[in-house]
Amino acid sequence: MPINVSPIAGVDAGINDIRRRTADLINADVLPNEGKLWGSTQGRSVSDDERDQIRHQAAGLREEVKAKVRDAGLWAPHLPAEYGGMGLDFLQLAYMYEVLAYATGAAALFGVAAPNSGNARILVKYGTEEQKRTWLLPLIDGQLESGFSMTEPDAAGSDPRSLTTEAVREGDDWVINGHKWFTSNGFAADFFIVMCRANDPTGELGKPGQMTQIIVPSKTPGVNIIRGIGIFGHSTSDHCEIVYDNVRVPVENTLGLVGQGHQAAQDRLGAGRIYHCMNSIGQMWRAFDLMVERSLAREVHGGLLRDKQFIQGFIADSYMDIQAARLMTINAAEKVAGNDPQARTAISAIKVFVPAAYHRVVDRAIQVWGGAGVSNDLPLGRMYLAARVLRLADGPDEVHRILMAKNILHEYESGNTWDFGK
Repeated sequence: MPINVSPIAGVDAGINDIRRRTADLINADVLPNEGKLWGSTQGRSVSDDERDQIRHQAAGLREEVKAKVRDAGLWAPHLPAEYGGMGLDFLQLAYMYEVLAYATGAAALFGVAAPNSGNARILVKYGTEEQKRTWLLPLIDGQLESGFSMTEPDAAGSDPRSLTTEAVREGDDWVINGHKWFTSNGFAADFFIVMCRANDPTGELGKPGQMTQIIVPSKTPGVNIIRGIGIFGHSTSDHCEIVYDNVRVPVENTLGLVGQGHQAAQDRLGAGRIYHCMNSIGQMWRAFDLMVERSLAREVHGGLLRDKQFIQGFIADSYMDIQAARLMTINAAEKVAGNDPQARTAISAIKVFVPAAYHRVVDRAIQVWGGAGVSNDLPLGRMYLAARVLRLADGPDEVHRILMAKNILHEYESGNTWDFGK
């Protein structure tokens, strides 16, 4: 079923044009080939030669779609035009991403593949010209892959102050020691952006212990990839556990200034929360369409599912979840775009509400599809797991609830009340 996109009243004509052209490509080139684009042979009995052929054909098909995306002027919407992107602003990206997320894996075909896209944005903002030539441009061109290495197994992911990986300056080098896990894209990455506590004994680069991001080539001696972490019963993943054992890289690999690491992470994660929510809405949209489509065609106990009150309730509840999640997220995006001081509260609100709504919408769709809903024939199973992960990623629900409450209480303690009209 194609995504149904029409102009949004009151929204800039340029945004509506981007949404329409994105939807046209999704409907014409991605959805009809969804089963072929990724070359999956899971559950199929094929020879090694057949598997290689399937993967080769899939890679060729992906390149064909990417070429059409570039021709349509829709490549790398998150990057400035001088780096080959569309140069979209924050709100334009949010509106585009909900359409892009409708099809499984489509974002990668438009040059928006995590963690590369987030790393590219950080390199654009904080990288030196040499770093951009060495790492950013090849990353954009697809010649390099990257990973983001922040979370540690012995430190609470919700509290970056607890990170212990240390980079000690020795002459013109950093020597890095630490233990990370859930490092994204770990096996494929040509370089990692590693969050460290910097310690320069000379004092030239500031006081010790400041959060700093450092570019580390993955082939550097001492970068030990221990394993791909198994997730939800799968034996492995591309989220890796890595030990950095006396890893030596030049001081020139510092991304931004010593002490800017936390701000760089917030720049990445703050925007990412909005985009994750818009992506979730796109996936909810797809799950809703699949659920309603099934209800119109599936006969059970003498009638169509559409005529059963339970199913009608599912449709109504999912409609409300999607509408509420979408309007809350657009409101938060508008606050961010307008530098509204209440933006942090709005972001925390959607970070809690949207993944939970996403989970509910997908759960209902699975129930309507029955056994097929949990099979790999449909994208619902992957959506279900993604929704659960989002309640942890970029800050767990509990942290965001606390932040919301603190912001609201502070407003009342200052003699004001909360303005829900903003």
